[in-house]
Amino acid sequence: MSAPPVLLRCADKTLDLSRPLVMGVLNVTPDSFSDGGHFFSTQAAVEQGVRMAAEGAAFIDVGGESTRPGAAAVDAGEEARRVLPVIERLRALTSAVISVDTSKAQIMRAAASAGAGLINDVRALQEPEALAAAVHSGCAVCLVHMQGEPRTMQLAPHYDDVVSEVRALLAARVRACRDAGLSPDRIVVDPGFGFGKTLQHNLQLLRQLPQIVADGLPVLAGLSRKSMLGTLTHRAPGERLAGSVALAVIAALAGARIIRAHDVAATVDALEVVTALQSGG
Repeated sequence: MSAPPVLLRCADKTLDLSRPLVMGVLNVTPDSFSDGGHFFSTQAAVEQGVRMAAEGAAFIDVGGESTRPGAAAVDAGEEARRVLPVIERLRALTSAVISVDTSKAQIMRAAASAGAGLINDVRALQEPEALAAAVHSGCAVCLVHMQGEPRTMQLAPHYDDVVSEVRALLAARVRACRDAGLSPDRIVVDPGFGFGKTLQHNLQLLRQLPQIVADGLPVLAGLSRKSMLGTLTHRAPGERLAGSVALAVIAALAGARIIRAHDVAATVDALEVVTALQSGG
């Protein structure tokens, strides 16, 4: 007997996560660590989003504020100017779920009105009014674990037990969401690779990712082009395709349901192989 489908309700779209899906990364910023400035204009961002959807991205994650270490803060007005036109146009031009990568309640509300179906928040809805905004948006949410703040998170991250501490924080945020009225079919968790973690912390989380999967909610893994690959391979961000695909496969085999990636086509192909292996071919 086959397992029941794992469904994620994203506003007016529902996705089946029984097989791992790809979330394409679309940074509408001048300063993101890998593709900063490449898609800063609305037209360039829309063209890239349409391309990623054609390559098989089930989600397109639109971000208007870089969360790389040391990045400058962006006010809500500027963030809205960057992301809302892109969300509106991608919603009209693609069938992908449009995700908004933000921690600001104001942007969550506006993005949902513009057609976003998922809120991806590195602060796990802990900013003022963010939880209420997410609940009332109808969107799915991705709760990301982060130690510290983006601009300082990599200075000296420390854990006594990184896996148990990540699981505990995510569990607490899931409880807060459930208590506020979010149903489980609208919640995804992300252990936050690279968000206040050393290389060893990231590797430990990846080795023990099945423990986080076993907690019962779909897991998103964002490992694409990250600095851990720079340390391991000594390659620049734009030269980390092979390492990124390797990490995507490892994460999917460990049970991750959504893989966040810059290189969509290659990641989709790799996950087709994973799906064939897991399903028996």
